[in-house]
Amino acid sequence: MSQIFVLGVDVGTGSTKAVLCDPQGKILEKATHRNHMKLPRPGYAEMDAEGDWWGSVIDVCEQITSSKTFAAVTQGKAHLGGICVSGLGPAVVVTDGEGNPGHPAILYGIDTRAGKEIIEQTEALGEKEILARCGKALSSQAIGPKLSWIRSHVPGVAADAPWYSTHSYVVKKLTDNWVLDHHTASQCDPLYDVMKQEWATDWIDTVLPGLRVPKLLWPGELAGSVTPQAAALTGLPEGTPVLAGTVDAWAEAYSAGVSAPGDLMLMYGSTMFMVQVLSAPTVGQKLWTTSGVAQGSHTLAAGMSTSGSITNWIQELCGGAPFETLVKEASEISPGSDGLVLLPYFAGERTPLYDPNARGTIAGLTLRHSRGHVFRAVYEGIAYGIRQIIEELEFCAGRAARVIAVGGGTQGDLWTQIVSDACGITQIIPEVTIGAAYGDALLVAQYCGAFPQDQSWLKAASTVTPRPANAAVYQELYSIYREMYPATASLMHRLAAVQEMSGQ
Repeated sequence: MSQIFVLGVDVGTGSTKAVLCDPQGKILEKATHRNHMKLPRPGYAEMDAEGDWWGSVIDVCEQITSSKTFAAVTQGKAHLGGICVSGLGPAVVVTDGEGNPGHPAILYGIDTRAGKEIIEQTEALGEKEILARCGKALSSQAIGPKLSWIRSHVPGVAADAPWYSTHSYVVKKLTDNWVLDHHTASQCDPLYDVMKQEWATDWIDTVLPGLRVPKLLWPGELAGSVTPQAAALTGLPEGTPVLAGTVDAWAEAYSAGVSAPGDLMLMYGSTMFMVQVLSAPTVGQKLWTTSGVAQGSHTLAAGMSTSGSITNWIQELCGGAPFETLVKEASEISPGSDGLVLLPYFAGERTPLYDPNARGTIAGLTLRHSRGHVFRAVYEGIAYGIRQIIEELEFCAGRAARVIAVGGGTQGDLWTQIVSDACGITQIIPEVTIGAAYGDALLVAQYCGAFPQDQSWLKAASTVTPRPANAAVYQELYSIYREMYPATASLMHRLAAVQEMSGQ
């Protein structure tokens, strides 16, 4: 019997990554392609679907298929069991009759252009009704208002034109099939009934008459097979099974073994994301109830608009100082940053504020504070934002049974320790934190029957426990953090209006 390889690909905001694994989760090959997000004006966040999404997948697949390891496939010693693709999201692009993107792809909650459409669709359907049926209020995260914006602002878009999220666009390119996974659909509010886990066809007819919708699949279900045209571009064997993927955060949660009720993932990245698996669907007004990865499952989720991206901003302000130097300086500062509190709303805020006009704030600065203080205050401000969301999760779904931390931000010790101290939680750090592509590969291994459906590849490398000695200072500063936004929100909004006028 020949050996099976499995391939996972994740299309991210900053890069596309691919991993080739064996069925036990051993990584055999990796590939990376850098992507480019564009911010053409305030409130806009875009990518080139053809170039950045599909073009990057072509590149990473070519890197994998041209490797010595993959050569075993063509030599008959092994075969590729399938490919699964996840992607940033929810994002949306509408195509023309030839399948070409009709506009730059509009990204997830950091793109806030559809504010008017959010209000219109909320008024048309009812705020309470949307919350009860979709599991969350309409926000900049929702796809429905963005589709309405596209109809109004992009010339020549047909009402029934096909539309795609990141990974479903790639699946279309690979297989020529138009499908979407249930989880991503559950973030296409108000087009999907999260309680019934099906399209809300009556609401679609109300807010987007004429809109066609793709076939729904669960992540890991067969979406099609690699066409001859896609095979020629990617190097993938023609006929290779292509599975439905999902939004990257959920694929990453799955990669880390976040699949049982009570499991909570903290994803440390350019934005902070949290996913908690539910035993039964629960609605939280300040959170997002969605369909999960496993068939019929539900999750409760939250996302901050910025986190690691602020550390990059600080690094640029410091003249490109080595990141390791900044972390070292921050680690030498006492917990609490000697009285600094930062609000991490540098691109507005998603949960729990739903305020695209919130703005970043640093309070308590004196001439005694150094860049190490400010850098540490960034980590601590993000930690306070995490704590605020965790409190909302606990209120709606109870305390998490275990917390698993993933993402690039887990590679150093300082950030995760600050989060454990400020939030009073123990975090499990997996041995492999390669990301969503690893979860995609796991889905393929399970589809092939090469790995059990009820198990994961999770191997814990370490745990981070809270230090009681720091609890008091973080409690005080967290209280100040909670008071700062209500006290300054009106000023933030006035400043946001000035920035809009000046094009900042």
